Amino acid sequence: MGFFDGLWPGRAAQFDSGDAMTSAITLTKRNATVSLSKQGALSGNLRVNLSWRMRTSDFEGRPSRSGRLRHPLTFFQPEVVQAHTQGVVNVDLDLGCMYELTDGTRGVVQPLGSLLGDLNGPPYVRLSGDDRFGAPSGETVYVNLDQRDQIKRMLFFVYIYDQTPAFDRTHAKVTLYPGNGPRVEIELDERAPQARSCAVFTMENIKGELIVRREVKFVYGFQSELDRLYGYGMQWGRGYKTRT
Repeated sequence: MGFFDGLWPGRAAQFDSGDAMTSAITLTKRNATVSLSKQGALSGNLRVNLSWRMRTSDFEGRPSRSGRLRHPLTFFQPEVVQAHTQGVVNVDLDLGCMYELTDGTRGVVQPLGSLLGDLNGPPYVRLSGDDRFGAPSGETVYVNLDQRDQIKRMLFFVYIYDQTPAFDRTHAKVTLYPGNGPRVEIELDERAPQARSCAVFTMENIKGELIVRREVKFVYGFQSELDRLYGYGMQWGRGYKTRT
């Protein structure tokens, strides 16, 4: 069983939205920020979803059958078995959120340690569950924007559980779905083979305006390293998941 960090209880650019039915804002290095307030996301629940899939290059890069003379037995090995031996099916990405409220309260919402949060009370953030298999629905965190005045800042991050660095073998995307306005997409599209965690985006309440900023910063450590980078100042210890 792997173990990672667990917490011990402690001006925005304008974008073209496109068609109303399929409108989306993609945050990039060049255009890294967006104002949810200016997009009309002032109430209701903000849904933050993590989804991922295996990179197709993992399969397209395999040698052709004509080049298997060095290992003739692989000629009879089914393609699906060869894909399985690469280990890509065992990737377990988790979505989490560090938060700081206006009253100074700081904490984390994440699957590790079953720190699922509360949507209707502090911290006004709730994790829907833990997807360990990359299902189409992925993992989702909800933020109660009706309580946005209680929120000072948040850091949404993704980490790899069970000691298997595999950001280079997965294509992950975090999508924000406000109650009103276009969705916001952030691709984790940079290769980081040895990274175990990634700061995806921050959301800050700046004079009543909610600003989302793309980060996509990969680190080799876990949540405590992200904490040091963004200055939440929490105390961290070992954390575990129970097997199901």
